Amino acid sequence: MGGGAFILIGALVLSMSDDLPFGTLASPGAGMMPKLVIGAMLAFGLVLLARARGGPALAAIAWDDFPHAVRLIAITAACVAVYTWLGFIITMSLLLFGLTCVVERKPIISAALFSLGVTGFAYGLFRVALKSPLPQGVLWF
Repeated sequence: MGGGAFILIGALVLSMSDDLPFGTLASPGAGMMPKLVIGAMLAFGLVLLARARGGPALAAIAWDDFPHAVRLIAITAACVAVYTWLGFIITMSLLLFGLTCVVERKPIISAALFSLGVTGFAYGLFRVALKSPLPQGVLWF
């Protein structure tokens, strides 16, 4: 079931990403990395689909970690929804803080320091060192 979902989602995203140029190996385009990731997703989906009989039945799987997964998906989806509006720094800080404090239940101070540190490092790497454009958001940073 999971392999089929990977294949369907990969095919859907691949069909929607035709407008991004692939480029060449010497001069990669904006669509090269997403299409390579989608290709890997399709390949792993096929592997999962081919090996589906070797795993336990869906009814036999323990769903103890389901609430944890729902919290993770909800926080990530909320941050994806506000990413361009709030900007990189605020959204990534909130995402990492939410994941470490709410999902992983780490202490607030540790989660805040971790989220600000990793966001600062990522901002320095992508915006300053690599000069990649990042969304500034409503507060212009």
